[in-house]
Amino acid sequence: MSVAAVEAEDAVAAMIGSAYSLTASAPGVTIEADKFDFGAEFQTKIATHVMRDIGFMRKVGHLVMPDYFENVGEAAIVNLALKYFKKYNEVPEAKVAIQLVRDAKTDKTIRGDDLALAGEAMRAVFSKDASIGNSDSMAESVASFARYQAMSAAILKSAEMLDSKINKDEKFKKIEASIKLAASVGMNVDGEEYDYFERITERTRERQEKTVAGAVPAGITTGNIQIDNLLYHKGWGRRELSVIMGGAKSGKTTALLHFGKCAALSGRNVLYVTCEVAGKILAERLDASISGIAVKQLELKIHDVEDVILKLPKHGALKIHEYPSGTLTPAMLNALIQRYKSPRLNADGSTAPAIVFDMVVVDYADIMSPDFRTNDAIENSKNIWLGLRAIAFEENLAMLTATQTNREGNKSAVAKATDVAEDFNKIRTADIVISINATDEERAAGEARLYFAASRNQESGFTIFIKQALSMMRFITSIIKVE
Repeated sequence: MSVAAVEAEDAVAAMIGSAYSLTASAPGVTIEADKFDFGAEFQTKIATHVMRDIGFMRKVGHLVMPDYFENVGEAAIVNLALKYFKKYNEVPEAKVAIQLVRDAKTDKTIRGDDLALAGEAMRAVFSKDASIGNSDSMAESVASFARYQAMSAAILKSAEMLDSKINKDEKFKKIEASIKLAASVGMNVDGEEYDYFERITERTRERQEKTVAGAVPAGITTGNIQIDNLLYHKGWGRRELSVIMGGAKSGKTTALLHFGKCAALSGRNVLYVTCEVAGKILAERLDASISGIAVKQLELKIHDVEDVILKLPKHGALKIHEYPSGTLTPAMLNALIQRYKSPRLNADGSTAPAIVFDMVVVDYADIMSPDFRTNDAIENSKNIWLGLRAIAFEENLAMLTATQTNREGNKSAVAKATDVAEDFNKIRTADIVISINATDEERAAGEARLYFAASRNQESGFTIFIKQALSMMRFITSIIKVE
């Protein structure tokens, strides 16, 4: 046996002694998978992440086990969520999660008192006050626990191997491999694996589900079924960066506000971040758009506007945050999204519920700031755009922003992908780019054209002719034709 192997074996033996002092009252105790060594409240937060946080699941979903939970109801719904994630690579929405429990009742995988406990746990993790907390911090806590469990088991298994009669060199190799494997337990940092051949059945099922009458589209609605049907995801795609392109004063903000409004009215939670137009002005534009009362008439029909807004049917959240131009960075935006995931105290001392956003609208990316500024304008722009797309991917939300056309694009009858201002990397990074176009005659007639300038997942090069009512801030009132 080599000197190095002897020294390493001594080190392993030392670790074993340390592990016994920490994990067992006497040598020879066998350690099995333990419960989480976190309190009940923290365990509930973990269950909430498992049910609702796709980023958390991608990082540590492979490390979570139902048996870790003290609460039987939480263990049951976590088991359902883990199976759902393995099958669909997504976390279930509230309605889907409820159906999973009903199905478990039908097939008797959850029975008796456990069913009632599962129902209670489900209501808790999807309640408005459910605490989500910081995803990265929670994931690291779970990874540390799993790593400790794996290392404890590996060290105790190594103790058994030291007492075995197998060849010493072979013994050391097995011990070394076991310790290395345990030490490697942690968050997924290898990206997301997709096994093409193994997942053909899953793709078939998803295609079948899309053809079922009444099936809920995966995308976030644009507010117009004709436009939704022209988009790959039947709306704005989650985990994608969608872009509205236009010249100065072409209606980019009106478009972004329109699509954000439509998403919120459909029941989705929307964060609208503005780097240019004040939040109060945006709110007035929304009042006009929703009420159908022209901006100039808002002060003359004060109560009419209020009545319309107050009588709206159930809708999602629509939060507006404003930042001075050139100050908002991707990291700041991500931090804002994370803060909303936990309940917050309002100015009056009341508690604002946690919100998980389905869509983030940034008005607009060209006047954001990079996380790390360099002397290269192209590199700065690239940092911003890649940062936005990364947030969309990590948070499983639809990201919508806008960009300027260059001078040639401003002059053109149709702004194409090559007409983007400053940095063509924007087009490469975006999943879909739609330009706003209108002649003077079209503007006078309340019309415009939306040209699909570039797309990663679908056809491009076609145009949607639209009617508008800009006095009421309605970017689209109807579709004239598509060609």
